Amino acid sequence: MHIRLLTPELRRRLKKPIGELIRGSVEETVPKVKAILKGERPAMLITVGDQITKSMLEAGVKPDVMVVDGRIMRKPAEPLKTYGRTVLKARNPAGTISDEAWNAVWKAIRHGDCAVLVDGEEDLLTLVAVLAAPEGSIILYGQPNEGVVAVRATKEKKKEIQSIIDEMEKRKQNL
Repeated sequence: MHIRLLTPELRRRLKKPIGELIRGSVEETVPKVKAILKGERPAMLITVGDQITKSMLEAGVKPDVMVVDGRIMRKPAEPLKTYGRTVLKARNPAGTISDEAWNAVWKAIRHGDCAVLVDGEEDLLTLVAVLAAPEGSIILYGQPNEGVVAVRATKEKKKEIQSIIDEMEKRKQNL
């Protein structure tokens, strides 16, 4: 098993949104996101994070894949209903991408209609979701205290994300 770790430089770089930042509160961003989804009709919708997933579900938007860790702003959150989806579980320590989580996200996206329940932290799994998503997909994640980020899975974006992953420090993980 391997694990990819954020370097201090990448941590600084990833504080900035990797897609389009839709500013505002949950109440302000949900209608904007719904309008984008209606206009673009993405190949697949993937949500990463409990708050954005919960907000989309409450607004009647059903993500094809949701990646959650049971926390909102690092505090325990009410467990989300998986609505009969296939549920995959993976361990992923904070500030990392574990092979286990990497594989779970890829499998969920290939399968569709899945929830990935992460023991640890799901934040960096947005990167994996962008790589795994079919072109034309939209990946949504929360930008703390700012709004929601919509990442469009394009060839260019996948290349950018692959370069970030390539810069991560890779270590062997003993489980």
